[in-house]
Amino acid sequence: MSARTVLIVGAGPTGLTLAAWLAHQGVHARIIDRTAEPGTTSRALAVQARTLELYLQLGITNTVLARGHKVPAVNLWVRGAHAARMPFEAIGAGLTRYPFLEIFPQDEHERLLLEHLAALGVRVERGTELKDFTDQGESIHARLLGPDGREETFEAAYLAGCDGARSLVRETLGTGFPGGTYRQVFYVADIDGGGPALDGELHIDLEEADFLAVFPLAGAGRARLIGTVRDERAEHPEQLRFEDVSARAMHNLKVRVERVNWFSTYRVHHRVTEHFGKGRAFLLGDAAHIHSPAGGQGMNTGIGDAVNLAWKLAAVLQGRAPPRLLDSYEAERIPFARRLVATTDRIFTFATAEGAIADFMRTRVAPLLMPRAVALAPVREFLFRTVSQITVNYRGSPLSAGAVGRVHGGDRLPWALAGGSDNYTALAAISWQVHVYGTAREALTLWCQKHGVPLHVFPFAPEHAAAGLTRDALYLLRPDTYLALAEASQDPAVLERYGSERALRLGAQGA
Repeated sequence: MSARTVLIVGAGPTGLTLAAWLAHQGVHARIIDRTAEPGTTSRALAVQARTLELYLQLGITNTVLARGHKVPAVNLWVRGAHAARMPFEAIGAGLTRYPFLEIFPQDEHERLLLEHLAALGVRVERGTELKDFTDQGESIHARLLGPDGREETFEAAYLAGCDGARSLVRETLGTGFPGGTYRQVFYVADIDGGGPALDGELHIDLEEADFLAVFPLAGAGRARLIGTVRDERAEHPEQLRFEDVSARAMHNLKVRVERVNWFSTYRVHHRVTEHFGKGRAFLLGDAAHIHSPAGGQGMNTGIGDAVNLAWKLAAVLQGRAPPRLLDSYEAERIPFARRLVATTDRIFTFATAEGAIADFMRTRVAPLLMPRAVALAPVREFLFRTVSQITVNYRGSPLSAGAVGRVHGGDRLPWALAGGSDNYTALAAISWQVHVYGTAREALTLWCQKHGVPLHVFPFAPEHAAAGLTRDALYLLRPDTYLALAEASQDPAVLERYGSERALRLGAQGA
C-alpha cells in the first residue's frame, strides 16, 4: 500500500485540499504535520470565486458560504473621514455563481477541510515530522519522527511538500527561493468591538504611507485589523503589543475595541522557487511561492496548486496516464505564480510607498477615481476577473489544444445559467467529460458511451453565446474543470487523437 501512497508534508489548506482531492479519486494519501494541534489563528481571509467553484467537487462550497461572510462593499477613508464606498456584492455578476468576495478565515477553513477528510476516513498524523527523504527513482524513502520519538522509514510513490515558507522539502530539492522581503512590519488583530467600520463591510484607510484595513468576519461586531508598522517600533516587532499600534485604527476609522482575541506581527516576503518539482517530489502553496497579502491570493493559489496536481497524481498512479503528465504541473502553475508575485508586489508598493507624490495619489486621487472607475462595467469586470482567479488559464500547456471563438483549450470553462440550467452543476464529478451546447451528434454520443466519458448536452441559449460558448462545438474538460480541448466539429477522431498523442485514458474504459 505505501509504495502507491502520496506522502503529504504539511496540513495547512494546501495539504488538506490535496489530501481531499486524492481521497475523492480513490488515491491513498498519508498526511503529516509537525504541530500538535491545528492552527487557531490565521492571516489568510479571502476565498475567491474560483476556489468556491472548485470546491463544488468536494461538495463543501455551500458550507463555506454558510460559515463565512459575504462582503457587500469596500470603503475608503482619508484623514478620519469616509471618502468613498464601492459596492462589491455582485461585482462579478454574470461571470460566475459566486460574483462576490467571501471572507472565511484560514483557521476555520482548515477545520472544515479536516471535518471533510475525517468523513472520508483520512486523518492528519500530528506531531509527526519529516526528517529527510531520498528519491530512489521508483519511489520516495522518507525518514519520519513520530510524536513518541520513534523514527520510521516510509516508502511512498510521491512526496508533496506543503510545508510552508521554510519548507524542508524545498531545501532538500535545492530549487532555491529567489525574491525578497518587504521592510514593512505587519500586524494583525482579531477583535470584538463596534464603530462605523465594523458594519460588515471592508474598510481601508489611505492615510499617508501606512496601510490599514478592517476586514469583516462572520458575526456581529467581529473584525480583523491588518496594518503596517513603519517607525522605530518596527525594529523590534516581537516586542509590540496591540496597544502600541492600535491608536490609528481607533482614531482614523473610529474603531471601538472591546476585546482583542488575537494579535501578531510578521514580515511579508515575495518569492517563487525555481522549480515546482523534481523527480517524485513536488512543492505546493507557500513552499513554492509567497507574496504580499494584496488581493487575498495566497491561500487560494495554494489550493489551486493542489487541485492541479491531485488529478494528475491520481491518473498516473491508477495507470491512466504516463508519469510525464506530472511535468505539466510546473509548466501550468509556475507562470501564474510568477505573474501573481509581480502583480501583488506592484499593488503593495503603491499602497505603502512613501513621499509627497505617493501620499497625494493615495489620499486625493485614489478616493476620487476608484469609485468612478469601478462604476464602469468593463473596469469592474476586469478587476473581478483578476482578483477572483477566474482568468487563470493554461493556454500554453501541452495538455491544451484548440480554440473556438474566444474560448481556448486551457481556459476555465465559461459559466452560464440558461433556462434554469447551470452548466457548472456537471462539474461536481472529478472526471474527464464532454460538453456540447446545442445538439450532440450520434457519433459523438456513441463514442462517449463506449469510452465511459460523461457527455453533457445543454440546449443552446443566448446566455451561452454571451459567455463565449459556440453552438454545437465540442468542449473536452479535464478532471480539474479546465478545458483540455475546444473543437468546432464533433468528430470523435479529435478526441481519439487528443488522448493518444498524450497517452491519456479519458474515460472509465480508456480512449
